[in-house]
Amino acid sequence: MASLDKVFKAALDMNASDVHVVPGEPIMFRRMGKLTRLKSQSLTTDTALMLISEVLTPTQRDILIRDHQLDFAYEINEVGRFRGSAMLHNNGMSGVFRVIPKEIPTFETLGIPDVIYPILDNHQGIILVTGATGHGKTTTLTAMVDYINSQRAHHILTVEDPIEFIHPYKIGVVNQRELNRSTKSYNNALRGALRQDPDVIVIGELRDLDTISLAISASETGHLVIGTMSTSNAVKTIDRIINSYPPGEQNQIRVMLSESLKAVITQRLISGIDDKRMHLALEILIGNLSIANLIRDNKTYQIHSTMQMGKSIGMRLMDESILSLVQQGKISKSSALSNIENKNLIEGNSGSLSPAAN
Repeated sequence: MASLDKVFKAALDMNASDVHVVPGEPIMFRRMGKLTRLKSQSLTTDTALMLISEVLTPTQRDILIRDHQLDFAYEINEVGRFRGSAMLHNNGMSGVFRVIPKEIPTFETLGIPDVIYPILDNHQGIILVTGATGHGKTTTLTAMVDYINSQRAHHILTVEDPIEFIHPYKIGVVNQRELNRSTKSYNNALRGALRQDPDVIVIGELRDLDTISLAISASETGHLVIGTMSTSNAVKTIDRIINSYPPGEQNQIRVMLSESLKAVITQRLISGIDDKRMHLALEILIGNLSIANLIRDNKTYQIHSTMQMGKSIGMRLMDESILSLVQQGKISKSSALSNIENKNLIEGNSGSLSPAAN
């Protein structure tokens, strides 16, 4: 048994989301978004390296030595799975381990509204889940895959780095591929995917132009593509995709994206007022005709106002979602002010906190 196994069990018991192993510091847990140092001795450089090495396979150790960083998954029987990220830095070797819940989450437990169900009923197009690192994009992606797996007899092919949740076969069939273990790269897996009869292709992260281009091409050829990007709202997501292409190709990609984009779901986790759980704030863009026209005509700056007018079909802005969490008593004003863009929605209001005029 690896020395870190006991630490991981303690992290589960304490409802921690992450475990940090850093030379010169005691082991740290992240709970409710905040790092807490355990009452233990600071780790030496050799101890930190030993702890991380114990949970790696020989092949993974070789990759870590070669690349000076490594993303991987680690599983403890009857305890759980953990997503690890090890890196070499000026003080030695550090590792961060994300706790993966035992059960595959549902939209209801995550706080995701029902408007997402009909979006997932599309048989082709692209759906993007965006947000900062550590705000639950992979968990939402997992819930989406489980919903499709439970509803339709489809072949779902995922490309992940690393695999976190293991999907059982339900009505559909889920084949999961992991970078550096069952495929060499996202691009390699995506090129092969089109010959493997998938109905749904799930991409752990759209990192570069090649991956974005392959994803959009797949969404245009009869596949539903679901992926994540590290962007902070719907408009920035669309602009980032378009700006990834050379200037001479951007008009063409605007047309392609306008036709294929089904939704952009941006999420942010905010510490609850009781300091016992995190609450999900969501921005939802639904790709209707109005949005498609704005993308095609290079008027993405108008998308924000179009989303404000699209509440009846389920669209919402991040600021509105954060304000709603305050009104429901789930998060504090101070937490809202730290996350909201238009602070006039919060400042100067009292009682029911009705939205201020823009």
